[in-house]
Amino acid sequence: MRNCYSPPLSTRPVESLELGKIELYPLADESLGVRSMALGVRTPDTTVLLDAGVSLAPRRFGLPPHPQEFKAAREARRRIIEFARRSDIITVSHYHLDHYTPSFTSYYEWSGRDAFERIYSGKTVLVKKPDTSISFNQRRRASVLLKELKELGCKVVNADGTTVVHGTTVISAYTYSHGLGEPIGEVLVFSVNFENKRIVYAPDVQGPMIEADVKRIVSLTPSLLIVGGPPLYLEGFKIDKESVEKGLDNLALLTLVARVVVSHHMLRELNWRKRASEKGVWATSTYAEIIGTGEQLLEAQRRKLFEEDPPSPAFFRWLNKLKQGELVPPPF
Repeated sequence: MRNCYSPPLSTRPVESLELGKIELYPLADESLGVRSMALGVRTPDTTVLLDAGVSLAPRRFGLPPHPQEFKAAREARRRIIEFARRSDIITVSHYHLDHYTPSFTSYYEWSGRDAFERIYSGKTVLVKKPDTSISFNQRRRASVLLKELKELGCKVVNADGTTVVHGTTVISAYTYSHGLGEPIGEVLVFSVNFENKRIVYAPDVQGPMIEADVKRIVSLTPSLLIVGGPPLYLEGFKIDKESVEKGLDNLALLTLVARVVVSHHMLRELNWRKRASEKGVWATSTYAEIIGTGEQLLEAQRRKLFEEDPPSPAFFRWLNKLKQGELVPPPF
């Protein structure tokens, strides 16, 4: 089977959205083959890279990532590095590896010291405050990341509830629940305002699942809302059906008040459009759609990819070396 992943060749602005002088650059997410919500936003005053993370699920359907997923991660990381070069501000909404770039070497994140330095060096980094509003594991990751960012000469800002002004561009950060909140805690939702247009970027709110968070998003009056939808693939496993249904209901409400781009957890399930339409979620786009490429839900298709395009023996030998801690280049 041919390689069906065909990423954008460059980080070009989306021109079809009516966002005034705000330019939008979708960089990586599940519709582009990886776990991420990386998004570039540019105004005449400043350039912002929202959540410079990429990750692959180490196991799904009992299978490791397919070679096409690793290739997608490589391309996503390339786009993020390219956009970071011209960014003034980079955000870390929370400390999951699909939302920031770690300094350690990992092919699942396509990360390493070089990528870390090229993305963050000298930047202003707006981060989630590493307090008890996030899980212990996130606080542990945060302590390492924030120390290394400061060593790179970054201006690190605990952004919870803060506003940053560049010219007439206003960037604000708000605390919202990560899904149901417990046990993960909170994430930062960012808005970017220029003139009479406002982008609202709501990662990992999972719908949102919390009723009060829906009202708060509506109160921001977004011109465009980029939102992490509910995790359909975890329904009845890690998250109860009622909570997932609530996330879908709330997402449907948001489509009545704003143009919505749905991303992240929701797109890890192949039948997400069917589930969404059953709840009246119609007026949504994905990163792939607004760029103008076909959706590549590679994780959701992992079983099919292994059946129709079996990896080579060399690939499995490489994976075994990864399990043993050997970080050698992949065989492609």
